[in-house]
Amino acid sequence: MTALLRYQAALLLRSQRWLPPLILYVAFLGIGVQGGQPVLDSLGYTAAALLPVAAWLVRICTTNEPPAARSCVAAAVGPGRAHLASLLVALSTAAGLGAVATAVVTLISDPASVDHRTRVPLPAAAAAGLLATLVGALLGTAVGALTNWPLLRSPGRAVPAMLLAALLSVVVSGSPAQAAVSGLVTGSRSGTVQLPLLPLAAAALVTAAATAVACALTSRRSP
Repeated sequence: MTALLRYQAALLLRSQRWLPPLILYVAFLGIGVQGGQPVLDSLGYTAAALLPVAAWLVRICTTNEPPAARSCVAAAVGPGRAHLASLLVALSTAAGLGAVATAVVTLISDPASVDHRTRVPLPAAAAAGLLATLVGALLGTAVGALTNWPLLRSPGRAVPAMLLAALLSVVVSGSPAQAAVSGLVTGSRSGTVQLPLLPLAAAALVTAAATAVACALTSRRSP
């Protein structure tokens, strides 16, 4: 599995297809996050913006290989394991990007509530923001796994479905991502920090199920 992860990571790095989602994420943060804003609000925006980026990274990683190369790798290690490696690389890339963004946003934001009267402990805020971005990375991976190959082959259907699912995952009540972001925003009003542990657990379960479905179908469908 280690060799597969290195192979998929090398494909992603050399393809340079990771540049557009990276630029998009930086643009999101440049527009929505400014220095001196309440830290929990800024971290909530950072986590929400990561979800569609993670889904995009999944699409890149699952479509990076030419069909012939995919067939060779699948024949050597099994199609399910090969597909799992691409999903794990996408998740790891999104989580790493979110961690860096969380650190930067925490440093430039004001450790205070919305009214700037209540101080917010930065270590606790950073921990909550990091967990929220992990929720976004996990759900984005789940969205990407369910809206790309092998479930949806045509880009004309896969891309709109991915964008719509990513949007709904952020705004629909009951979504782990919405719960994690709402927890940060609500905490910003009172100056209290709540770790999004339940949303994180729910996101992990959803992602595990989506990954299992995608990997199982990979074994049954040719590229």
